[in-house]
Amino acid sequence: MQIGSATGNALHGIQQGMEGLRRNALRVAGAGQEGEAPNHSERVEALVEMKGDQQQVQASAKALKTANETLGSLLDVQA
Repeated sequence: MQIGSATGNALHGIQQGMEGLRRNALRVAGAGQEGEAPNHSERVEALVEMKGDQQQVQASAKALKTANETLGSLLDVQA
């Protein structure tokens, strides 16, 4: 695997995770608004999905860190 593709995949994973967090935060904040009865199951589902989004961002950040460290090591060897 190339370093560039690993970095790109990690950044894409971070972006996807952050988008999921935003989407689910809106679901939590909007549940039961505008005169509707609070939908607790929807809120719980969104909170569970937020935990998965958080894990995706953390895993992608670790992958990005590893790719950067690998690139740094390769540059040190070349120098």
